[in-house]
Amino acid sequence: MPYISRFFGIVIQMFFNDHAPPHFHAVYGEYEAIYEIETLNVRRGKLPRRAHALVVEWATLHRDELFADWEKARQQSPLDSIEPLD
Repeated sequence: MPYISRFFGIVIQMFFNDHAPPHFHAVYGEYEAIYEIETLNVRRGKLPRRAHALVVEWATLHRDELFADWEKARQQSPLDSIEPLD
């Protein structure tokens, strides 16, 4: 599963040909959560509170890029890296 960003120990990933709705995976240590791009609601899993807040902040800033990568993943095209949160 390609990663598209890494920041503060959090890895953001997308699967090729994954199921709808558009979403991404956030991994932090042994924790993982799946976030819907449109709403940034957690579909499954859980991150620690601070990691969750960082993911939501990052995704809010990069929502258009996340949707673009989602479309590329659906077409089996290489994904673009997205700038990390600093």
